Amino acid sequence: MRKVLAVVLGLLAYGANAQDFKPFKVNTSLGYAKPMGAGSSAGILLSVEPKYGLNDQIDVGLRMEGAFMARAAEIAGEMADSEISISSSYVLTGTYMLTNTYFRPYVGIGGGLYSVGSLSFSENSSDLGVGASRKLGAMARVGFKLGHFNMGVEYNLVPTTKYTVSMMNGTVAPAKSNNSYLGFKLGFDIGGGYYE
Repeated sequence: MRKVLAVVLGLLAYGANAQDFKPFKVNTSLGYAKPMGAGSSAGILLSVEPKYGLNDQIDVGLRMEGAFMARAAEIAGEMADSEISISSSYVLTGTYMLTNTYFRPYVGIGGGLYSVGSLSFSENSSDLGVGASRKLGAMARVGFKLGHFNMGVEYNLVPTTKYTVSMMNGTVAPAKSNNSYLGFKLGFDIGGGYYE
C-alpha cells in the first residue's frame, strides 16, 4: 500500500512540476446524442467533467452525463417505437492532448457505470415496458480545445439489453435494445488555461 501511495504522490508531484497549464478544470458541455440502431431517435445530452492535469498533456477526470434519447427496441425481429428516456453515466476518463499550444487536439478513453433508462413502447396495440438497468461500459473520444472552448465526439459503448416480453396474445417473445450512442459536444472549461 505504501508503494502505491508513493507512486501516486510521485506522479502528482511530477505533474505539478513546471506545468504551463493550470491543473484543475471543470468541463461543461451540451450536445447531440445519437443512439445506435435502426428505429432510434436522437436527443440531447448534458455533461459535467471535473479534471486534473497530471502534466500539460494528460488529464484524468470523472465525466457525469445525462443523455435524453429514444433507443430502439427489437421484439421478435420487429422494430417497436419507444419513448424518450434518460440514460446517465459516471465514467473515469483519461485524455491526451496532442499539442501544448492554444489549439489542442486530443484523444481519450474511459470506462465506468452507465444507467440505462427504462423503455416504454407499443407493439401490436399493446403497451409494454422494460425497467432501467445498470451496465459497465466504455467510451472513446476525439476533439479539440481552442483556449477554454471544447468541441468533441464521443462513442459510448454500452452492452445491449436482452429480455423477454409477454405479448398480448399470451406468447413470450425475445427482445433487445441497443444502448450504445454517439455524442457530439460543444462546451467550455472553467479553470485550467495558461499560468499568467
